[in-house]
Amino acid sequence: MKSLVSTALAALVFGANACPVPARLAKRQQLSQMNDFDILNYALTLEHLEDTFYRQGLAKFTLNDFTRAGFDAAFYNNVKSIAEHEASHVAFLTGAIKAAGGSPVLECTYAFGITTVAGFVATASVLEGVGQSAYLGAARQIANKDYLTAAGSILTVEARHSSYLRASLSQTPFAQSLDIPLTPDMVYTMAAGFITSCPAGNPTFPVKAFPSLAVATTGSITSGQLISIKTTNTVLVAHDSGAHLHAAFITAGGPVYAQMTEAGDGIDFQVTVPAGVLGQSYLLFNDCNTTLSDSTVVAGPVLMEISGPSPGGLAVSKE
Repeated sequence: MKSLVSTALAALVFGANACPVPARLAKRQQLSQMNDFDILNYALTLEHLEDTFYRQGLAKFTLNDFTRAGFDAAFYNNVKSIAEHEASHVAFLTGAIKAAGGSPVLECTYAFGITTVAGFVATASVLEGVGQSAYLGAARQIANKDYLTAAGSILTVEARHSSYLRASLSQTPFAQSLDIPLTPDMVYTMAAGFITSCPAGNPTFPVKAFPSLAVATTGSITSGQLISIKTTNTVLVAHDSGAHLHAAFITAGGPVYAQMTEAGDGIDFQVTVPAGVLGQSYLLFNDCNTTLSDSTVVAGPVLMEISGPSPGGLAVSKE
């Protein structure tokens, strides 16, 4: 194991505090160390990322580029409308934070790595899906009801964006009857991959990125399939002989645990996708198989699109 760790990989020990007993919480705000200003700035951070993504993409690709990629003028104009919505969300949240006496975060510098229209549309769909899950996951942590209503009004628009873009990619617009909530740490873990730097004067708020995972399986993924998952820049090391890793897909009803086998190197794993996990899905490695929270997450989430028959009986097209 030492040879692996010494080759630019960090060792992460898991299992020291597995399966904590959940405490009964008295107030909504105690669910997190984040206050309402933190939550608003967290939302603004995500909106800045989306706003910049669309601005850069539409500056790079013209209507002719979209047409050559198989998208018509109506779709192109709708994407421009989505971009305008994201810019409006930035302005709205910035104004709300300033009006309440807070300091809004400024736009960071990003690296999206987009080279084609197809890649732009696929990434847009992913960002919108993550965005709606981010707002859903943060909603329960907002104490001020006015802020909660404002966040809800953005969430519903993000969900419409997601459904429209998914349909454009021949994916089912609504793969599940309930959407997936993600915690700020889970969302930041995925967003951090796009962020290269941020202004030094930006307000800070308590979020952290977990070690990242990657899907090594190529092509479409379906329910019941055995897929390969890898850690990136991290070796997962058990704290003791009683420590175990568990693969968990996040769902609205709680974690769905999946069968997992380890290669033994702390890097390579195989996971069987459980039945019923469909659409834009998120896989975590957890050190507990009875509860899932930020305190039990070892690595991830990693995002994947899972095909299969949807609850409504529609066939989910492969990417």
